[in-house]
Amino acid sequence: MDEARVQSTLIEQQKKITITAVESVDAFSAQQITLTLDNGRAFITGDDLKIVQFSKSDGNFSATGKISGVRFGSKHVKLTKRLFAK
Repeated sequence: MDEARVQSTLIEQQKKITITAVESVDAFSAQQITLTLDNGRAFITGDDLKIVQFSKSDGNFSATGKISGVRFGSKHVKLTKRLFAK
């Protein structure tokens, strides 16, 4: 990717989350969604999470549910940490 996209996160009333500059959806369940962003990773936690929209070409992502937390991390995480992380 030649030009970095601007990453933004918007949470609306803990019921909807919209994130830009998303490269991929790595894992998802009703309790957690893991995303790879242009500049790192995002971990969304909650209940009844559902992916509403994801466009790999423009990097837009949105999900609904009861959002209880969002955590951002480094893009380069050691394999052992990913395997044994909770």
